[in-house]
Amino acid sequence: MSETKKQKKSFFSKLHDKYRLVLMNDDTFEEKISFRLTRFNVFIFFGTLVIFLVVATSYLIAFTPLKEYIPGYADFNTRKVLRELNQKADSLHAELRRKDLYIVNIRNIIEGKDLVDEMPELQSSQEFTEISELSRSREDSILRAQIENQITYSDWSPEEMDIVETRGVSQFFFFPPLQGILTNHFNPATRHYGIDIVADKGSPIKATLDGTVIFSTWTLTTGYTIGVQHANNLISVYKHNDVLLKEEGSYVKAGEVIGIIGDSGTLSTGTHLHFELWFNGNPINPADYIVF
Repeated sequence: MSETKKQKKSFFSKLHDKYRLVLMNDDTFEEKISFRLTRFNVFIFFGTLVIFLVVATSYLIAFTPLKEYIPGYADFNTRKVLRELNQKADSLHAELRRKDLYIVNIRNIIEGKDLVDEMPELQSSQEFTEISELSRSREDSILRAQIENQITYSDWSPEEMDIVETRGVSQFFFFPPLQGILTNHFNPATRHYGIDIVADKGSPIKATLDGTVIFSTWTLTTGYTIGVQHANNLISVYKHNDVLLKEEGSYVKAGEVIGIIGDSGTLSTGTHLHFELWFNGNPINPADYIVF
């Protein structure tokens, strides 16, 4: 027991033993700098140095941008940026659904279906039938070029065609979409919301007013159909075409050719144009405002 106590005492006593650290010139052996040290002082110095380095490193990682370079840490503004992007994405999604609902209701009006308040969810198991594109003949390409290059004309001046704040449909100056014979008149009681105009095969169909094409598609019942959105919630629809010359999003002027008369669709009974006008979501009789 006495030997172990002596060893312990000698160990602690050695911590306070004094040593001298001398820096000398190697050539002249002249003493330059000297330090008096003990083991205890050396332990205290290096221990304090280690603690300082740990604290300084932790501070740099926690409170400076240096932490961005360490895997697992993100930028200070990452959460804020992600939150703003998430809000913008939600707003864009809501706006797209609102516009899709608007287009769906327009198509439902044209096809005689009921309006919907919400967009239907797409079913993952829903199957779509692909329609292969018909090949163009040389004659068809020549006809397209002739129709698209045709000079449009108007019976009214540009000042008259510029529609400003109007009070009703009577303030519009309509361009006849087709010159021909009316064979079937406007009759909402029989769900016939337009008029049928018969003309020669290959006759061009023209836009009745300036506007933007909101749909240019093909359906089983109405065939090749095109719709144009005009000013003041006015929409014109042209059905049973043989060829459509404008795509969705195209801007057209009054009298500009947008299609060729045809006999497409199961509801068609011959070569003719089924023409509709919709004002504020309600069908109106085109014959009341246009001379065919």
